[in-house]
Amino acid sequence: MRSFEYAKPSSVKSVLSLLGRSFEQAKVLAGGVDLLGEMKEGIISPKRVVNLKGVKDLYRLDFSEKDGLTLGALVTLTQIESHPTIIARYRALAEGAHSVATPQIRNMSTIGGNLCQRPRCWYYRHHDINCLKKGGRLCFAYNGENKYHAILGGGPCYIVHPSDCAPPLIAFDSSVTLASPRGERSLSLEDFFVLPSQRMDHETVLEPDEIVTFIKVPAPPKGTGSAYVKIREKQSFDFALVGCAAVVRMEGGVCRQARIVLAGVAPIPWRSREAEEVLEGKAITEEIAEKAGQAAVAKAEPLAQNAYKIPMTVAAVKRAILRAAGQT
Repeated sequence: MRSFEYAKPSSVKSVLSLLGRSFEQAKVLAGGVDLLGEMKEGIISPKRVVNLKGVKDLYRLDFSEKDGLTLGALVTLTQIESHPTIIARYRALAEGAHSVATPQIRNMSTIGGNLCQRPRCWYYRHHDINCLKKGGRLCFAYNGENKYHAILGGGPCYIVHPSDCAPPLIAFDSSVTLASPRGERSLSLEDFFVLPSQRMDHETVLEPDEIVTFIKVPAPPKGTGSAYVKIREKQSFDFALVGCAAVVRMEGGVCRQARIVLAGVAPIPWRSREAEEVLEGKAITEEIAEKAGQAAVAKAEPLAQNAYKIPMTVAAVKRAILRAAGQT
């Protein structure tokens, strides 16, 4: 690890004054779980590290029926998974946070960092491999070891986004607030993430002098249920092979609205409008949930080693829908 300047400001304004016009100039530190790993592995070498922990505003966590749930960027995953209101009203989010890594890591990990973490692709993470993500000419996964890579939305890079909290938050129609020296902007969390075909150097719309400050989640309407299903190789400290966040609003035994967002299968949290269309206006049964799962992977394009993700995704979607609708 190369030497770097360290700063611990106490306000968002001070943080922004310490950032630069390139990602190489400065990086922000929240929980540090991903950032410090990249630095130790020699993937990045920022000239300055700006610690956010002194910014009290970013620890905000509150709920009201009018404004919904507000999460500051420094709220930890432990706080999210154990918060009574989140468990009761946003079950999929609590389950997503709970599924991340280990209790020790969840104590450190922040919601802002979870959304902004970089890919876990082994080619990207190898300091000697200059892949597309790092300015190279090839995605080595395409013809290489690709058992964990994308089956949807891939190309020319085939990473999968590692966040377990982003799919539930998108399914709840969340928005994210970003701050920069130019002011604040808010956008749908779904639009926060970008495909490699749109932007190669990062997975979000964040600019080098911009940070995530808050995530806002609307209060779920009456009759809303949710669930997050994660399938992984081992039950502890593992990323999703596939995952599914389902949020459904039921009325009179019929699904009036559904949002289905997949994890572990695409370079961004992948919203499946095809699955949603199968559900809306129908009673939720095992057969309908199965059809929704099939619709979610209808456009899948697996690589040589990851076709197993197709039936696995169908199963995850089906389970998440049935649980969200109170069928299991």
